[in-house]
Amino acid sequence: MKIRLFAGALFVMLLAGAAGKASAQAMSPQDVFWDELSKHCGKAYAGSVAAAPADDTTFKDKALVMHVRSCEKDRIRIPFTVGADRSRTWILTRKKGRIELRHDHRHEDGKPDAVTMYGGWTTSVGMPTRQMFPADEQTVKAVPAAATNVWWIDLTPGEFFSYNLRRMGSERYFSIKFDLKSPVPEPAAPWGWRDKK
Repeated sequence: MKIRLFAGALFVMLLAGAAGKASAQAMSPQDVFWDELSKHCGKAYAGSVAAAPADDTTFKDKALVMHVRSCEKDRIRIPFTVGADRSRTWILTRKKGRIELRHDHRHEDGKPDAVTMYGGWTTSVGMPTRQMFPADEQTVKAVPAAATNVWWIDLTPGEFFSYNLRRMGSERYFSIKFDLKSPVPEPAAPWGWRDKK
């Protein structure tokens, strides 16, 4: 009788273990991406321009730093400083099985820029190491020229994070790559920043 009880308990434990593994394996690519990005909360990384139009002067020869400054369950804020310019924050929001990317642009006094909060939503589950954000209607209304923009983020664990933009049908292509192997001191807060508790 004791042997049967032990065997039954062992079988239940094995089933529970298998269910746990199945649950972990069932994580969507977006969830894997989100969890991996969340591991960097509080850390800052230096970047460099991997690709840009020949006439670009926005990022050229500037110190580039991303800071995964704020991580909530379904929202991650990543200020992106360009030299002394602290006007930019990437905001990622997870909602209804999709991820939204917004670009929050501010003036030094904290007021929103005339062009801000543009971006888009993922249209598929993507990959654990890449999520893509085609421009949405909100963006098209705010910035008509950005109607064919596609942004994407590449995240290779322990290696790099890259922010990318391609304007389909044109030569416009930006890629900024950040080294995740070497954290740097966190920069000052972005303009207009308010910590969310």
